[in-house]
Parts: sequence; C-alpha cells; structure tokens
Amino acid sequence: MQEKFLETDKDLIQQYQSGDTKALQKLVKRWHKTFCNKAYWLIKDADVSKDIAQDTWKTIIIKLEDLKDPSSFSSWATRIIYSKSFDWLKNQKRTQSKHEAYQYTFDSHEEDTENREVLKQQLKKAIKTLPTQQEMVIKLFYMEAYSLKEISNTLNISVGTTKSRLFHAREKLKQIIKT
Repeated sequence: MQEKFLETDKDLIQQYQSGDTKALQKLVKRWHKTFCNKAYWLIKDADVSKDIAQDTWKTIIIKLEDLKDPSSFSSWATRIIYSKSFDWLKNQKRTQSKHEAYQYTFDSHEEDTENREVLKQQLKKAIKTLPTQQEMVIKLFYMEAYSLKEISNTLNISVGTTKSRLFHAREKLKQIIKT
C-alpha cells in the first residue's frame, strides 16, 4: 500500500514563492472554508464572512512573497482574518445608533428556563456593546476556550494586555447586566 504524500502549508508556500501558482490554488482550497467560518464566528453574517475571507486572500496574495517563516502561515493568516473582521465590526458599530440597537428588558416573572434564555440574550447583546477589542477577548476566552497566551498570539498583543481587556470587559458586563 502506497502512502499518499500530503504537502504541508509550508511546502505549498515555498512552492508558491518559487513561482508555482498551483500551490496557491491548493492553499486556497485548503483554507478558504476555514477563513469563512472564522469570520462568520465573529460577524454572524454568511455573505459578509465570505467577503471578508475573499479580502483576506487578496491581502495574503500580496504579502505571501514576503512571508519569512512559511510554517507560521496558519497564525499569520488567522490574524489577518480576525483583523479584517474586527475592522468590519468597528465600522458597523460606528454606523449603528447605540440607543436603538441595544434596547432590551428583563421580565422577572418568567419561569427559570425563560429567565436563563432572556439572561443569555441580554449577555449576548451586552457583549456586542463592548468595545471591539474587549468583545473579541471575551469571545475568544469564553466561547472559543482560547488560553490567554493563545489570545495574545492571535491578536498580536501581550498577555498582560489580554488580561486587562478581559478584566475590563467583565466589569462592564457586570454593570450592563445589573441595570
């Protein structure tokens, strides 16, 4: 039985940097769906997520020739997709009216299961009102179960900054939920 040789991302990038355009096609085929999923996780809009993934590929193609460590492609590309998603979220927050976008109520007479669901919805809305940097740290830490070190690497910030953003985000969420 013959083993099938699978090319690593590093191999494909080195081939592309040597002039093999088919290597880029293989990379796109391997990573495009993942990019769409990562953008969707943040954006929650399939069409916008696809646009962000496409825009990420444009950036990657422009900068791939200069990538010094091809084995770091995964983290490098993930940072690009997250950055583009964060930028889109920032632009959306600027265009929305905070007053009308985040109005919610809590009915204390509902049953426990309904209370939990309402609380969950309030928490989701409250998370969306956080500054984008804090929102991303909260989502990565609690929803994606990233460690502080993984978050700092993904967002290209220090672990101390990650801890600080997480602390301030928690404090703001406490204030929002209490009101």
